[in-house]
Amino acid sequence: MEVKNTVEPQPDTLGITGLLHSVINVGRDILARRRRDTAQSPSSGLVDKCRQLLHHRGEASGLALACEVVDDYRELDEQNRILFFEALSQQFSVDSDEVVAAAQQYQESATGEHLMRLSKAIEAPRVKLFRRMNMAPNATPTLVKMRGELLRLRKTHPDLQVVEADLKQLFISWFNRGFLQLSVIDWQSPAAVLERIIRYESVHAITGWDDLRSRLSDNRMCFAFFHPTMPDDPLVFVEVAITAGTPAAIGPIIEKTKEPSDASELDTVVFYSISNCHPGLAGVSFGNFLIKQVVKEVGKRYPLMKRFITLSPVPGFAKWLAAERGEAEVEGLRELAASEGRDTRDRRWESAVGLCAHYLINARKNHLALDPVARFHLGNGASLQGINWAADLSERGLAQSAGIMVNYLYDLESIEENHDSYFDEGKVARSKQVNRLLQ
Repeated sequence: MEVKNTVEPQPDTLGITGLLHSVINVGRDILARRRRDTAQSPSSGLVDKCRQLLHHRGEASGLALACEVVDDYRELDEQNRILFFEALSQQFSVDSDEVVAAAQQYQESATGEHLMRLSKAIEAPRVKLFRRMNMAPNATPTLVKMRGELLRLRKTHPDLQVVEADLKQLFISWFNRGFLQLSVIDWQSPAAVLERIIRYESVHAITGWDDLRSRLSDNRMCFAFFHPTMPDDPLVFVEVAITAGTPAAIGPIIEKTKEPSDASELDTVVFYSISNCHPGLAGVSFGNFLIKQVVKEVGKRYPLMKRFITLSPVPGFAKWLAAERGEAEVEGLRELAASEGRDTRDRRWESAVGLCAHYLINARKNHLALDPVARFHLGNGASLQGINWAADLSERGLAQSAGIMVNYLYDLESIEENHDSYFDEGKVARSKQVNRLLQ
């Protein structure tokens, strides 16, 4: 996979964009003429236009109709979007009679032809509708936002889950790893990309342009995955620091307060923030590909690095500990971390990091780590290397983990073995230091 130094718009050497808009304009003329001939209102409802698009055959007019559907959807307010989603759920669903008939036919005779009929029957018409909507320019970001809204509405509108699930399955193929472009984000990247990096940062907030410049200069880097249909909008990005030794707190990394005077002391690559940019792509996994690709890319640039490691949050720890020991104990740990930091002589911090080790290794959901960040890194084949007291004293860090942060080690020689052991046997690869904490 090629790695670009910066994100640049690709030249339209063949005039594809101009050709596409030319075809759309021709299609609009065809639609207008047909509507005049049939006395059809050009302002017919969005659901009616969706039905037309679903059964449309003409290429130019179909492309123009897809543009109308996408534009009309964008104009809906929230109440009408919910009504539209409900129409997708109810009016563009599978034909249950056809599904039953195809299943019975396949059960009686398991031929390839009957399997094809069954496969066709169980795909809801809205899936074909989404594919046709995606013909319109810039439709992919709209569909991603659509799924984001559906995810937000699922609890109050459970009937919409089937629509969201159909979009997810499409996105898994549309955002296949083979389509993703890894790029380096630097100060010369387009302003639109830099603005989105500031906005999307979800772990350690970027406070403005000066903060962003600091995170992109000296021994700091940022890598992002892009998709061809969203060339200026990152899907996921990781911030990287080159440090002397394994970091135990986030402050010195962000503020650059412990930079070595001698560059020869730099020996560690630290992944200190990973941000997924679009709620609508939740569950479409490419963050793991990003980490492994960046490990290889940074390894080429800094061949003398001794280790690749993270400094990661523990977003579920405080909630879990409150359920196990009570909110009062968690609040006590927060106050201890905030007031005394890493230099405390209060022995409660030792108990806290031991409990965190137990949480990360033994607290499970569906046989995987309960903590989402642990689940991500352990699933990638990283090992649990260290647990750091009073490592993030920000309001968010204290709230979610009483300030505790974790180091996950990416050892290229053991990643695959760790990954298999984790998923096949439930084993968490961990250091001797973590084993001592468990005791």
